[in-house]
Parts: sequence; C-alpha cells; structure tokens
Amino acid sequence: MFNQGKLIIRNGTIVNADRQFKSDVYIEDGIIKQIGESIRVPEGVQEVDATGKLVMPGGIDTHTHMQLPFMGTVAVDDFYIGTKAALAGGTTMIIDFVLGARGKSLLESYEQWRKWADEKVCCDYSLHVGVTWWSPQVSDEMEVVVLREKGVYSG
Repeated sequence: MFNQGKLIIRNGTIVNADRQFKSDVYIEDGIIKQIGESIRVPEGVQEVDATGKLVMPGGIDTHTHMQLPFMGTVAVDDFYIGTKAALAGGTTMIIDFVLGARGKSLLESYEQWRKWADEKVCCDYSLHVGVTWWSPQVSDEMEVVVLREKGVYSG
C-alpha cells in the first residue's frame, strides 16, 4: 500500500535554471521536502525510477484568461479544462486575469473569479486584478484587494 501524498523520484537528472545534476527528490503532499542522493524514506512511499530522465520544475503561465467573459462571449477554456491542459504540458501554476465589467465592484469581480477557480482548478493558481474603470469605490477596494486582505500584488 502506498503512503498517500508521499513520492520519491529516484536517479533523475534535475534541471534547474543554474545547473543539472543527478539526484533523488522526496515529495510530501505536493511539496518538495528533500533533494539528495540515496534519500531514505519511510516504507510504502510511492517510488518512481527516473533513470535517464529529466526532472524539471513545473512551468508558470503568468497570463491566462480562463472562462473570461468578453463582449457577450466567454473564453472556451474554463478553469478545469484550461488547467488540466496546462498540467498535461508541464505547467503547474497559472496566473489568471480578473477583468470585471465596467461599473462592477473590484471585490465582487475578484470573489467571482475565486469561486470559478476554486470549484474547478487542477493546479496552483493566483490572480491578477485588472482595473477596467475608475471611481472612488475602485480606489477604496484596491486597498482591500492589494494591501489588507486579498494579497493581489500584480495586475
């Protein structure tokens, strides 16, 4: 029986931005816990032999538009289909654009995108928030979205 959420990748060639090297990678619950040679792991950990294979970090797509409503249409890729395709291609995180309609609350738009994503997303994600119109309300909401509560620092 495999230990749920625990994986050891053995004998792969790790490719990082600065170098390539042969090593093992131990992962728990999707988080790399250790990189090294001949890592000792608990019994029952799922093992993958990566001899002769490259082990690379997943890509990050910083500009996506999942199920974006636009001019009376909606983008064909929703958060499920789009992120499933991303994973198939080696992308493990997306940063999607929140682009609310003119006159719509920035916070409402942000919460709508979070709901769409949380119900369907297959990989890690974050959000940009685009300011599509301006008013004192948008100014006040930006403080909440960016500084106080939501942690959105790009857009």
